[in-house]
Amino acid sequence: MTDQNTNIQQLKNQVSKFTEERNWGQFHNPKNLSMSIAIESSELMEIFQWLNESVSWDIMSSSEAIHLEEELADVMIYCLSLANQLDIDVSTAIDDKIKKNGIKYPITKYRTK
Repeated sequence: MTDQNTNIQQLKNQVSKFTEERNWGQFHNPKNLSMSIAIESSELMEIFQWLNESVSWDIMSSSEAIHLEEELADVMIYCLSLANQLDIDVSTAIDDKIKKNGIKYPITKYRTK
Protein backbone atom coordinates (compact mmCIF):
# COMPACT_ATOMS: atom_id res chain seq x y z
CA MET A 1 0.00 0.00 0.00
CA THR A 2 1.34 3.42 -0.91
CA ASP A 3 0.47 6.86 0.34
CA GLN A 4 0.28 10.24 -1.35
CA ASN A 5 3.93 10.94 -0.48
CA THR A 6 5.28 7.96 -2.44
CA ASN A 7 7.91 9.05 -4.93
CA ILE A 8 8.45 7.70 -8.43
CA GLN A 9 11.45 5.57 -7.44
CA GLN A 10 9.40 3.90 -4.70
CA LEU A 11 6.71 3.08 -7.25
CA LYS A 12 9.33 1.74 -9.67
CA ASN A 13 10.68 -0.47 -6.88
CA GLN A 14 7.20 -1.72 -6.01
CA VAL A 15 6.47 -2.57 -9.65
CA SER A 16 9.88 -4.23 -10.01
CA LYS A 17 9.34 -6.39 -6.92
CA PHE A 18 5.88 -7.45 -8.13
CA THR A 19 7.29 -8.34 -11.54
CA GLU A 20 10.29 -10.22 -10.14
CA GLU A 21 8.14 -12.25 -7.74
CA ARG A 22 6.18 -13.56 -10.73
CA ASN A 23 9.18 -14.02 -13.05
CA TRP A 24 7.57 -11.71 -15.61
CA GLY A 25 10.88 -10.14 -16.57
CA GLN A 26 11.20 -12.73 -19.32
CA PHE A 27 8.24 -11.07 -21.05
CA HIS A 28 9.08 -7.47 -20.22
CA ASN A 29 11.15 -6.37 -23.18
CA PRO A 30 10.81 -2.84 -24.56
CA LYS A 31 8.65 -3.96 -27.49
CA ASN A 32 6.15 -5.85 -25.35
CA LEU A 33 5.99 -3.14 -22.71
CA SER A 34 5.48 -0.34 -25.23
CA MET A 35 2.69 -2.35 -26.84
CA SER A 36 1.12 -2.97 -23.42
CA ILE A 37 1.20 0.78 -22.71
CA ALA A 38 -0.67 1.42 -25.97
CA ILE A 39 -3.19 -1.34 -25.28
CA GLU A 40 -3.93 -0.15 -21.76
CA SER A 41 -4.11 3.46 -22.98
CA SER A 42 -6.77 2.44 -25.48
CA GLU A 43 -8.73 0.76 -22.67
CA LEU A 44 -8.53 4.04 -20.75
CA MET A 45 -9.72 5.95 -23.83
CA GLU A 46 -12.63 3.54 -24.25
CA ILE A 47 -14.11 4.73 -20.95
CA PHE A 48 -14.45 8.24 -22.40
CA GLN A 49 -15.24 7.22 -25.98
CA TRP A 50 -18.88 8.28 -26.20
CA LEU A 51 -19.05 10.81 -23.37
CA ASN A 52 -19.56 14.50 -23.96
CA GLU A 53 -17.15 16.92 -22.31
CA SER A 54 -19.27 17.75 -19.27
CA VAL A 55 -19.92 14.08 -18.48
CA SER A 56 -16.21 13.33 -18.86
CA TRP A 57 -15.46 15.95 -16.17
CA ASP A 58 -17.90 14.22 -13.82
CA ILE A 59 -16.50 10.72 -14.38
CA MET A 60 -15.11 10.38 -10.86
CA SER A 61 -18.60 10.62 -9.40
CA SER A 62 -19.89 7.87 -11.69
CA SER A 63 -19.88 4.08 -11.57
CA GLU A 64 -16.87 4.16 -13.92
CA ALA A 65 -14.55 5.83 -11.36
CA ILE A 66 -12.93 2.61 -10.12
CA HIS A 67 -12.59 1.28 -13.67
CA LEU A 68 -10.91 4.54 -14.72
CA GLU A 69 -8.45 4.36 -11.81
CA GLU A 70 -7.61 0.75 -12.65
CA GLU A 71 -6.93 1.50 -16.31
CA LEU A 72 -4.83 4.55 -15.42
CA ALA A 73 -2.89 2.39 -12.96
CA ASP A 74 -2.30 -0.23 -15.67
CA VAL A 75 -0.86 2.44 -17.99
CA MET A 76 1.38 3.77 -15.22
CA ILE A 77 2.54 0.30 -14.16
CA TYR A 78 3.60 -0.54 -17.71
CA CYS A 79 5.32 2.85 -18.05
CA LEU A 80 7.24 2.23 -14.83
CA SER A 81 8.08 -1.30 -15.99
CA LEU A 82 9.52 0.08 -19.22
CA ALA A 83 11.51 2.64 -17.24
CA ASN A 84 12.82 -0.18 -15.04
CA GLN A 85 13.86 -2.32 -18.00
CA LEU A 86 15.65 0.57 -19.75
CA ASP A 87 17.00 2.12 -16.53
CA ILE A 88 15.29 5.46 -17.17
CA ASP A 89 15.16 7.98 -14.35
CA VAL A 90 11.55 9.04 -14.83
CA SER A 91 11.83 12.12 -12.59
CA THR A 92 14.76 13.45 -14.62
CA ALA A 93 13.10 12.54 -17.92
CA ILE A 94 9.94 14.44 -16.94
CA ASP A 95 11.90 17.42 -15.66
CA ASP A 96 13.96 17.55 -18.88
CA LYS A 97 10.85 17.28 -21.06
CA ILE A 98 9.03 20.06 -19.18
CA LYS A 99 12.07 22.31 -19.64
CA LYS A 100 12.20 21.47 -23.35
CA ASN A 101 8.46 22.13 -23.70
CA GLY A 102 8.90 25.44 -21.85
CA ILE A 103 11.25 26.57 -24.59
CA LYS A 104 9.07 25.20 -27.39
CA TYR A 105 5.85 26.61 -25.91
CA PRO A 106 6.73 29.85 -24.10
CA ILE A 107 4.13 31.29 -21.74
CA THR A 108 4.13 34.61 -23.57
CA LYS A 109 3.01 32.94 -26.77
CA TYR A 110 0.43 30.50 -25.40
CA ARG A 111 -1.05 32.12 -22.29
CA THR A 112 -4.44 33.68 -22.95
CA LYS A 113 -5.91 36.39 -20.74
